Amino acid sequence: ALLQLSKYTKTTQPGSIVFPVDSMEKNREVVFSCEAQGDPPPFYRWKLNGSLLNSKPGSHHSLSGGNLRINHLNKEDAGTYQCLASNSFGTIVSREASLTFAYLENFRSHKRSSVSVREGQGVVLLCGPPPHSGALTFSWIFNEYPSFVKQDSRRFVSQETGNLYIAKVEPSDVGNYTCVVTNTVTKTRVQGPPTPLILRNDGVMGEYEPKIEVQFPEIVQVAKGSTVRLECFALGNPVPSISWHRVDGVPFARKVDVRKTSGVMEIPYFQQEDAGTYECVAENSKGRNSVQGKLSFFASPQLIEKPQDVQKAIDDSLVWECKATGKPKPSYRWMKNGENLEPTERVQVINGALSITRLGLSDIGMYQCVAGNKYGEVYSNAELRVIAVAPDFFQNQLKSHTLVKEGGDVLIECKPKMSPRGTISWRKGNDALRASSRIVILESGSLRISNTTKADAGTYTCAAHNQFGEASSSGNLIVKEPTIITTAPNTLDVTVGESIILPCQVSYDPSLELKFTWFFNEQLIHFGSHGGYFEKVGGQHSAGDMMIRNIQLRHAGKYTCAVQTKVDSSSIATDLIVRGPPGPPTSIHVEEITDTTATLSWRPGPDNHSPITAYTIQARTPFSLGWQAVSTVPKVVGGSHLTATVIELNPWVEYEFRVLASNAVGTGEPSKPSKKARTKETVPKVTPANVSGGGGSRSELVITWEPVPEELQNAAGFGYVVAFRPFGATGWMQAAVPSPEASKYVFKNETILPFSPFQVKVGVYNNKGEGPFGPVVTIYSAEEEPGRAPSRLRAKSLSAFDVEVYWKALPWSTSKKRVLGYELRYWEKNEKEDKASLLRTVGNRTMAIIQGLKGCTTYYITVRAYNTAGTGPPSPAVNVTTKKPPPSQPPSKVMWNTSNSKIILNWEQVKPLENESEVMGYKVSHIFFRPSIMETNTTSVELSLPTDEEYIIQIRPFGEGGEGSSSRQITIPKISVFSVTLSFRNHSNMLI
Repeated sequence: ALLQLSKYTKTTQPGSIVFPVDSMEKNREVVFSCEAQGDPPPFYRWKLNGSLLNSKPGSHHSLSGGNLRINHLNKEDAGTYQCLASNSFGTIVSREASLTFAYLENFRSHKRSSVSVREGQGVVLLCGPPPHSGALTFSWIFNEYPSFVKQDSRRFVSQETGNLYIAKVEPSDVGNYTCVVTNTVTKTRVQGPPTPLILRNDGVMGEYEPKIEVQFPEIVQVAKGSTVRLECFALGNPVPSISWHRVDGVPFARKVDVRKTSGVMEIPYFQQEDAGTYECVAENSKGRNSVQGKLSFFASPQLIEKPQDVQKAIDDSLVWECKATGKPKPSYRWMKNGENLEPTERVQVINGALSITRLGLSDIGMYQCVAGNKYGEVYSNAELRVIAVAPDFFQNQLKSHTLVKEGGDVLIECKPKMSPRGTISWRKGNDALRASSRIVILESGSLRISNTTKADAGTYTCAAHNQFGEASSSGNLIVKEPTIITTAPNTLDVTVGESIILPCQVSYDPSLELKFTWFFNEQLIHFGSHGGYFEKVGGQHSAGDMMIRNIQLRHAGKYTCAVQTKVDSSSIATDLIVRGPPGPPTSIHVEEITDTTATLSWRPGPDNHSPITAYTIQARTPFSLGWQAVSTVPKVVGGSHLTATVIELNPWVEYEFRVLASNAVGTGEPSKPSKKARTKETVPKVTPANVSGGGGSRSELVITWEPVPEELQNAAGFGYVVAFRPFGATGWMQAAVPSPEASKYVFKNETILPFSPFQVKVGVYNNKGEGPFGPVVTIYSAEEEPGRAPSRLRAKSLSAFDVEVYWKALPWSTSKKRVLGYELRYWEKNEKEDKASLLRTVGNRTMAIIQGLKGCTTYYITVRAYNTAGTGPPSPAVNVTTKKPPPSQPPSKVMWNTSNSKIILNWEQVKPLENESEVMGYKVSHIFFRPSIMETNTTSVELSLPTDEEYIIQIRPFGEGGEGSSSRQITIPKISVFSVTLSFRNHSNMLI
């Protein structure tokens, strides 16, 4: 039914062809493509220069489908071709296509005259191409092939004229020049006669300003998307340089190719913004010259709105829009069935739009909109069908059942297919329906009933009629009870963390199914998401209640319950106000700062529906552990205050401040920190703590203290002033310690007596001045080490591992050589003394036990006194040999049994090895309520029978070398009425 050109991918239209003339002699052929789609399939015809072609058998024009094939080409075949496609529904035409022939004739054979020039002069050698058709390219041979002239800043071959330009002739340029012309279509090449270039003998040409010989037209028309090539070259001495620019000063786009050495500028993919006036400037040391030309943008038409196939009823009206872009602005014409459509009273074309009134069957056909300017035309196709039919409800029956709520409005549509449009009437049951204020038959034929009642229910029939016939269609109207939300709109007030139920109760027609939907701020609530805060809790069919758990501030807003049935819908909104702690204050500024105070200002954050009652200020320094509350004036910052002064700050410390707001609900999030601010400097006020000292080397007074923390130094340049004097003296000696990290000062003077008392005090200072001194303390100078050795040193072996040592103490006094304790040195007989181990005692003790020794080993022992100055001379060494080690074998074959109220334990005698001490007895440890140890020199023991708790027992031998290895732990359970014998062998076997 439809004919289309260029609508589907497979559809093709003819394109223009340039054909080489020399190919005609080889019986070449040309094919113009044309393909259309339609049902029934189209047949094709072709026009040449507006006249139909004869494509009958025997003609050198033939058709293959829609394609035109031309055999045995001759020059009379050149011209404009157009394809026509037709079927029973109409005709459409293709765009026009041209056939032209390209050729290139030979140069005339006459000899060319010599060109005589001076050295330094410019020259133009003319090419004069022969008759031709089709694009040409030019080159020049110097003397003989294949030596071609190379283009540079001095030599230029114009592709417009073919001429060779030499800006400044040099002696090396003398010779024969031959112009070579190539046809880009036929690929043929011809050479002209050579032109001799010779030098004159009357001197060298002087310098002169540039003379532009190659220039572009004043106006150049450039098609959209094409590449424009401009040439500019000048003669001159010295050789001129060529430059390009736009007269309006707009810089070149990156795509512009400027070849300074060859005098060519190319602009690819030309667009509207590339249009303008361009200037070529040629200059040398003698002057400059320039030419200008305007590049004018044009674009062939492009359709942006096309007519679409349409089917109209008879007597109806038609408006087809057709719009295209292009420069110049396109004009429009319309064609019907391949012929131009002439305007009439009914047919008008305005701004490309085609309008036809009172459509009749004669208007049926294929229409084409043609938009064109002087650079081309574009075609768009559409089909117009005009129909005339009797009323028909086959595709648009009335709905069999239409539901409406009582009191609602209902529209019963009646849309029969008929052409022309006739009359429509309605019946209810068998009675004609009369229009009223509630019942209206619309212009479209549909029926609208307002404020429906139960009496409106029934069967309705729509009847349609025109001159070709009549038809009707019926449907039932069912009136239902309305759906009403019985819950009244409300505003609820809750506190953060609480839970609340939002009610949604309805009354409705029980024959209908209800659907509840909830919205929060007009966004649908998806139950099961949103963090589990929202939950449906309506347990009845008529209830759609929703619970909000653990309410947060972000849950404040408008909640809408929407209920829907097949008939109607209703909704109710509840405004939820959530009260919570205030939001963080904003715009925290430090207005003024001193050495110990800072005045702050801020703006309140949202109060979250509960008035702000107080503000809390916190501070942070590089020395604090996080944020700390600070003291303020006023002491309590009320909710109406937006400024306060922080007090008791440390001088010369960088502070950040933040503010927290509180209301009846609680304290909110803190504000963002203020910008860092440093308090002013002042003299120090805090002195070092724990001033003490003593010790050191001979003739030294050692003074120590705890450094003052940086946050208490109050200014840069912090240091210490150490003052001291001998006890009882009047004047003070002072020393400055400039390091704030210092914690020690040593005063050395040979006149200081050992262990002499000094009064000492430590003060502070910084760049702002001196601070106070701390309290005076008494510190002793360094003392002398003890001068005598202890006497009567004795040693006694207690076991294989322990030795007891005794000595006589030195006199204890507060003399210059105090004794703070004694140092024991001990080493094995086969070791050197410098490998000795040390053991120190404190105070005036005269006995010590050395532990952790080796068994059956001889040790040497010395003792010496010590104090803060060091150790005194050692006593003479004594030696002692430790006892043999205790038995290494644990008791074996441990057995137990019960007898009456006793437990009897037995084990085998432990036999020591040759290097072990003899067994003197056994220690039996048992835990029954509390740990207990029994000693025995036999291999058995009796214990009370456990009744409430179990026994845990271990047995180990002992001798003069100490305690030996223990048996494995034995557990004896609570015993009732039976006895059990349990034996362990080799520490692992158990027999029952």
